[in-house]
Amino acid sequence: MMLLELLNEVVDIDTDIFLSINRMHSPFFDYFMSTYSGKWIWVPMYAAIWYVMLRNFHWKVTLFCMVGLALVITIADQTGATLIRPYVERLRPSNLENLISDMVHIVNGRRGGRYGFPSCHAANTFGLAFFVWFLFRKRWLTVFMMGWALLTCYSRIYLGVHYPGDLIVGTLIGLFAAYIVYRLFLKVSGHKTMEKVPHIYAPILVGGLTIVGILIYSTVMIL
Repeated sequence: MMLLELLNEVVDIDTDIFLSINRMHSPFFDYFMSTYSGKWIWVPMYAAIWYVMLRNFHWKVTLFCMVGLALVITIADQTGATLIRPYVERLRPSNLENLISDMVHIVNGRRGGRYGFPSCHAANTFGLAFFVWFLFRKRWLTVFMMGWALLTCYSRIYLGVHYPGDLIVGTLIGLFAAYIVYRLFLKVSGHKTMEKVPHIYAPILVGGLTIVGILIYSTVMIL
């Protein structure tokens, strides 16, 4: 009984935090967050990460890296979407069956799927961010990737499709997937952390330019 009461209290706090964040919106950030949260907008940054691998690793190691990244995303995504969501059945805040849906700010009428716990966006982006951190161990790239993933999580609350709790659990799933796959990657590839990594700033540059592009686009759209 006490456990159930505690769980209900945690859910109430999670909902209150969600509503506090979600109600802070504007036309500019509607455009910014919906674009930032897209999957295809980040393809150039993913390509830049691949470029750094190609320039620094043997092609076989790069191949192992790409397989590892694909495995991280698959594990993170399917753990949330297939193994947890159908059994927890926590409605997205934006879902019309949710009692708070009338209080939720959504963008472009997008409400997402029915269930949102845990967040696959959080699992996938943090899975990538953690794997890149483990792989390169470079401060500024790590800071950028973590910031990128964190803002992705914020965008999911802003867009009304996830509670903070969905994102926290998704982040932990991403960390778990990245760590397990990285340990396996080390055994298979024999990879060792490099002191100097040429072109390490390429993902930061490309990702930063992408963000600038989103800012410009959002500004133009509200004029």
